[in-house]
Amino acid sequence: MSVLINEKLHSHRLKWRWPLSRQVTLSIGTLAVLLTVWWAVAALQLISPLFLPPPQQVLAKLLTIAGPQGFMDATLWQHLAASLTRIVLALLAAVLIGIPVGIAMGLSPTVRGILDPIIELYRPVPPLAYLPLMVIWFGIGETSKILLIYLAIFAPVAMSALAGVKSAQQVRIRAAQSLGASRAQVLWFVILPGALPEILTGLRIGLGVGWSTLVAAELIAATRGLGFM
Repeated sequence: MSVLINEKLHSHRLKWRWPLSRQVTLSIGTLAVLLTVWWAVAALQLISPLFLPPPQQVLAKLLTIAGPQGFMDATLWQHLAASLTRIVLALLAAVLIGIPVGIAMGLSPTVRGILDPIIELYRPVPPLAYLPLMVIWFGIGETSKILLIYLAIFAPVAMSALAGVKSAQQVRIRAAQSLGASRAQVLWFVILPGALPEILTGLRIGLGVGWSTLVAAELIAATRGLGFM
């Protein structure tokens, strides 16, 4: 009888597993440790509360801003909507222009010879360096901020599309051509699917750069937005 009971307990232990993956568990544990350290440093006043307020005070302020009172005559959601509108418009413009430009550069040496120096000339410069020029040329309205974010996103998107086209397997391209596929069909059914992972990587990188540029731009020339807050 005891052997049967032990076998049942052993099988029950084998069947039960922690519902979260190891990575998620470690991530939650890391956040818990960081919050605990933050709370301890604030409670012991190792850093002045003016520079590092305790977590509960930050949460209370967040709830106040998220409520009807808001911040500077606008709620948190209005500030968030303003920032999201700018980043989405800039991202759409970068996608609609950057991907075709990158594909054209990958397919045509002539196009690449014309556009590559221009992109490589402005790409290493931090996007915020263009902010004074944008303000001078387009004022402090929405146009200057959206164009600045667009410049930050455009280069990663275009260069990733170029890299994706260059990474397309020539064997598949020749196989499609031998089967009678036109240039448009080769582009649509062979090159673009092969370039899609590179393009998505460029979008992710560009979105991160664009978001940081957005917040920094709103610190200087905005009356609404997360950076303004």
